[in-house]
Order: sequence, then C-alpha cells, then structure tokens
Amino acid sequence: MPDNLNVIALISGGKDSFFSILHCLRHNHRVVALANLHAGTDAAVQAIHPETAPREVHPAPEDSDLNSFMYQTVGHGVIPLYAAATGLPLYRRAITGGAAQSARDYDGAVAASGGAEEEAESMTELLRAVMERHPEANAVCAGAILSTYQRTRVESVAVRLELVPLAYLWKYPSLPAPGGDDAQLLRDMYAAGLDARIIKVASAGLDESMLWERISSEAGIARARKGLRFYGGGEGAVLGEGGEFETVVVDGPPSLFRGRVAVEEGARMVVREGGGCSWLSFSEARVEEKGGEGGGEAQVRVPDMLDSKFAAILEALRGGPSVTEVDPAVNHPLPRLADLRLSAQADGNSPSTGGGDTHWGCFADPLALGASIEEEARSVMDKVAGHVQPSSPRCITNTIVLLRRMSDFPAVNKIYGALFQFPNPPSRVTISCGGLLPEGRNIAVYITYRPDLAAGDRNGLHVQSRSYWAPANIGPYSQAIDVPIQSRFTSESSSAGGPRWVAIAGQIPLIPATMELPPPSEEASLTLSVVLSLQHLWRIGVEKQVQVWSSAVAYFPCAPDAERMAHRARLAGIAWKEAHAEPGEEDEDDGLQSGPDLWDRTYNPNYMTLGDGPAGPAPLPDWEVFEDSEGLSQREPPLFAVEAEELPRGAAVEWHAHGGLSGVEPRAVRTGTCSGVSAIKSRSVHWRSCVTAVTCGQQTLLHNVVTIEQEMSGEPEVAMEGIESLESVFRAIWKGTMATAGVEVDVLDAMQPPRPYLIYGTVSDGHGGERACGEAPSGVPFIPCRSIWDVDGRRVVAVALFRDTF
Repeated sequence: MPDNLNVIALISGGKDSFFSILHCLRHNHRVVALANLHAGTDAAVQAIHPETAPREVHPAPEDSDLNSFMYQTVGHGVIPLYAAATGLPLYRRAITGGAAQSARDYDGAVAASGGAEEEAESMTELLRAVMERHPEANAVCAGAILSTYQRTRVESVAVRLELVPLAYLWKYPSLPAPGGDDAQLLRDMYAAGLDARIIKVASAGLDESMLWERISSEAGIARARKGLRFYGGGEGAVLGEGGEFETVVVDGPPSLFRGRVAVEEGARMVVREGGGCSWLSFSEARVEEKGGEGGGEAQVRVPDMLDSKFAAILEALRGGPSVTEVDPAVNHPLPRLADLRLSAQADGNSPSTGGGDTHWGCFADPLALGASIEEEARSVMDKVAGHVQPSSPRCITNTIVLLRRMSDFPAVNKIYGALFQFPNPPSRVTISCGGLLPEGRNIAVYITYRPDLAAGDRNGLHVQSRSYWAPANIGPYSQAIDVPIQSRFTSESSSAGGPRWVAIAGQIPLIPATMELPPPSEEASLTLSVVLSLQHLWRIGVEKQVQVWSSAVAYFPCAPDAERMAHRARLAGIAWKEAHAEPGEEDEDDGLQSGPDLWDRTYNPNYMTLGDGPAGPAPLPDWEVFEDSEGLSQREPPLFAVEAEELPRGAAVEWHAHGGLSGVEPRAVRTGTCSGVSAIKSRSVHWRSCVTAVTCGQQTLLHNVVTIEQEMSGEPEVAMEGIESLESVFRAIWKGTMATAGVEVDVLDAMQPPRPYLIYGTVSDGHGGERACGEAPSGVPFIPCRSIWDVDGRRVVAVALFRDTF
C-alpha cells in the first residue's frame, strides 16, 4: 500500500502551491502545517495557530517587489489569513540572503559550507523550525511546474532534512489531458474549486486590467491566452511559468478552505513599477466564513498514467497481434564508410574508450573480500575515486552496478552515494547477477567518464520529487547526464552547439505519484510494467531532447523456463517497435512540450526573447535526422533482452538505453545491418552487426552493436576455452563489418580495431571471469547473463557494443 505522509506545505499564496496541497490530499497524505517565506528582515520564525490567527489584516503599503527567481513575495500581506482560512498552523520567516548560486541546479553543500548567504537556505531554517514543532512531519510539497531552478532548491533542502519532496504539478502541461490544452492545469483548478486571482502582471501581453481576474476560470484563461499569444508567449506562459503573472488564492474546496479571503475593491491599489509590470497592494483583507455551502471532497483530476501513445502500445500487447509470431531478421545496407579516416583516433591497445569516453570497472581489493558487504563496497568505491584522479568524480557520467544479491543494495547505495555529493550525480543502472559473478565477489562497478570535460559541458536531469511525470530519483543518481560527443565540438560555453550523448538511468515500472510497483497479477502486470517503464525512458529522453537511441536492453529477472523468457523478450521487442512507429502511424506529439521558466529567460540565451516562442524539443524518434527515410519502421535501434537474477525493488523489467543522441542535424544519421559466419577454431560463429553512423561536423560517430547468435547445435554460453578471447572475436567481427561498409582493406590492416565499451555474455554460475568483468586495467566491462535474447525470442550467445569517433 502507498505510504501516507505527513506534509509541510510550502505556500507563496499563489495557485500552484495550493493546488499542490489538493493533490497531496487526493493521495491521502495529511497536511500538518503551512510554511511561507516572505520579504523582510526579521529571520525569526513566526507561528500562527488557527485558534488565535487573525481574521483581518491591514498590510503596510507595498512599493517594491523582491522579484526573486525562487519566491513569490507580492501580496504577502494576506498570508497570515491562511491559518484561519484553512484551519492549519502557519509558520513564516523572512527571506535573507540572495541568489549567490545563479546556476539552474543547486549545490546545497556549497551553501552549507559558508560564504555568501543563499536565499534558498532561508527555507532550511523555516522547515527545521516547523519540524521541531511537528516531529511527525516527513514530507514537503511545493508547486513547481516547469522551473528546475525552484524544484532543485526545494529538493536540496528537503533531502538534507530527510523530508520526502512532493511536486505533483511537475511537468503537468506535458501530461495526458482531456483536451491536450496547455491551460488544462487552470481548468483542473477551476474544477477543484480553487479561486486564484491575478495580482501581478509582468508581460507586454497582459496589462493592469488583468489584475484581480480569476485566472482559474474560462474567462480568465481566454483573456490571458489572447494577450500572451499576441506577443508570442511560449508554452507555459498561460500558466505564468515565465513570470508573466502571479496570483493569490482567495478560496478553495471545503476539504482545504473553511473560509474565504475577501479583499474589497477599495482596498486594492495598483502599483506601477514600469516596463509593463504592475501589481496590487492590499490595505485591508479579511476571512469570511463559508458556512455549510459547497460539497465535500475536492474534484482533483489525476492525470492518466499512460500517454495515448503508450496506452495504445499497452493495448497492442494485450490484445493485438500474437506475440508468438517471429519475423525473420532483415538486413539493410550498411552506410558507406569508404572515406572514413579510421586511423585518426582508433587505438585498440588503449583502455576501453568510445567517442571520447573512457569505460572502466573493478571489483573490491582481495583484502576486502570475505568481510562485510560494506567493506567490499567501500573498497570498490575507493578504487573508483582513485581511478578518475586527478579529475574529480564529476567527470563520471554513468555507472553500472552489478550485485550478487539485491538485498545488499541499501548498504551498497549508502557507500556509493558518499562519492557523489554534488548536483547531477552520474546516471546509473543496477542489476543483480546472482551466482554469475565470480566466486567470492559480491559487487562490481563500471564507470563511464570523461576527464577532459570543460566547465559547462556536463548537463544533468535529477528530479527527486514525487510527481505524475516519471519516478523520482531519491538518491545518488540522476535520470540523465548529457555531454558533447567530443569535447572539441564545444566551446567553453554550455550553450555551444553540436551533437550530445545522453546517458540515462535504468528505468523500472514505478508509478511516479506513489513510487510503488504495479500490483502483481501475472501477465497483466508484466505487460503494464514493460510499457510503463518504457514510457519513463521516453519521457526522460524527450526532456533531454534525445532524437534517436543508439541501442537498448531490457533486463528481466530470472525466469522459470526458457519459454517464459522468450515471451518476455518478444513483449519488449513489440513495445520497442511500436514506440518507433513511423510518422503518420500515430498522432502527433502526445503531450505538450515544456516551456521556458523565469531562470531560462534570464540566463539561457536560447530563451532570452519570446518572439514566436521557443521551439519545443525534437520528437522521439526524430526521423528528420535520418539520411534515408525508406523503411523507417523496419529500422528501430537494436534491442535485446537479458535474463538477470534480480532487479531493483523486485521489478519485472528494467529498460537500459545505452545512449541517446541530441543536437543532431537533419540527415546526419545513417544506419544499416549485415550478418555473416566466421570460423573461429573450427567453430562457425554466426553474427549480426548493426551500425549507426552520425555525422558530427568533420567527423563521424560510429556506434556498432555486434551479436553472436547461437547455432542450433551450439552451446548457449560463452565458452572461454572454445573462444579464447571473446573480445578478440568481437573485434574481428567489427573489422569485417567495416570492410563490408567499404573501408579499404589496407586501412583496416594498418590499425587495431577499437575495444568494445560493453559486452554481455551468457555464462554459468561462477564463470563470470574476473578479466572479462573488467578487473584488469584494460579489461572491457562485462555483464554476465543467464540468457540473452533477440526481439524475436531467439537466444544469442553474446552482444558487444562499440562506439568511437573518427
């Protein structure tokens, strides 16, 4: 059952913070207190109890506004009335300090270490005071919708205070809505009985005649949309997300408001700041009893769990074509690579590298074996920290954690997280391999890192709040990290153009609002789990503007038999194929794209003017980036399924996209496949190679997925005695693939093929050899698998991933 939390509600007086409270109540959480930060100089926390709360206020005239990126302060004179209006205790504190950290993502450790006082830390002191008076409090809610600047600061404070952050409105405009309207949030507020009035306008499209307009109404929506559209308001503008307007809530449903806030017309005075900015200053306000009017519970709409695209995929899996049908694999011509300057960078004798990244992994030091899992994990993480020196752990973009027992995860996670005490830690994939790890080894960690990253090259997405959008990452890993494909393609500015590589965390089918798995019910649960976790991957990809995936794997827990595992692989394959439907096969973009927030417009050069509004993210997949559009629906990126031992939280599936590409120019991507048979020590090795070539300025990124397929009479395992070096086999196949793509033989003979950056192999218990698992300094990260399957439900022996730039 979902946990029922005791919530401290951060309020500004505006519509979003109060609507967030209604969603907390909708999920059966209990709001224990309201908390508010306001303009002023007194840092003492003021407690206002409902029984003694004022029912009338006479605020001092306001002639200026704090204009904070973080807090709404206009109209703060009426805030004391909310204790009487809601029957909840209210705690207030003045905002002290300034925005010393103007970066979008907030580093709480820097703020706590001293130096310039941060305005965000006023929230820390306020919440700490509330917790002293309400020790049962274990969560905090806020009304962030599109503002990463605001959300990351609330999350930083909440996590440090061990409070669960709740942001049910996060990405609300992009979630499934009845009419697909960017104003759906306002309509939902109206349906719930929330009365929100505009008290400040700061857009050329909205003049002072909009002041005191009820924005949570059809009339208010129409007026705001007309003005903002005329002046080119972007997505989210009709919600005020770019600072176009601010609101104050004067009434709400009886479940929250026992009284309404009344401000007579004569007590509302317009303050004109200039530049199209004006607001209302109140000289008097009071609470009026509502009596017995109105109904009971608020009608709070919860967005559908699945977008229409993924709801259709779910239906296709449940009642569409039989998943037992197997279509033969089809080869598409490889991209012609005759002019590729392979000798420029390829170095087959260096540590495993790929496209500027370095891949490395390790086990614990032998002296740490046989002790506790904590000691073993500490040894591994000490090795990781030492390996990336003289760089810092910030150069790590992605990790893969292999455990013998998933029950060890909490202990390992605590030690793992100690290395990544900074904003946007690496994305992470975690699986349990059980007895497939070498005997005596309980943990292996693989890292992808880029020691040459310039300042601003590394961007991240780390949402730690519960929402309806995607699962929260409460802990030391981000949903995604993106870096330039090659540092040479960027300048010192993070806004520099060029293709980027996006590393996304493994996605399991948690229901975002509750962080619970779907209820177990055999086949129905498996199907929903496959689709829901794939949607999580897609939403994160869209947010990071991924245009195409390089490849992906769907991990499944240990299956009772091969038939069941083959069925799982086919389910994943159908879902993957449906998600890559050609244009015209589905409705256009299912959800509305996110718009710029106030931070974007001030610091992000892409959004410093509205004009016709910023362009939304590219669709995923973005077929415009492909050079050849023929047969796109037959050319989705490679996918395979892996049978592991266990997955986090006992999940039924975990999706792992090996990489996403963003910032790709039109017609810059070429793909193709080939297959063949190679003789290796009297054995015939059947293989298949899938190549993606991406033009990056004067260079080309090559991503190659090589599969060794199982012969009908062959062994389904990696037999190291039969194939002395699995890595050398894959490198030979890579060389053959390049020859098929037109690369001159003398060029290939003069070079060492690159190492794979990741290998999956089917092994028996205890035979995941240490060298294969990356213990050697030059070893290739290796994931031992109980079985590996293609999307048609056929077993394969091993899969290798290559990535390099030439």
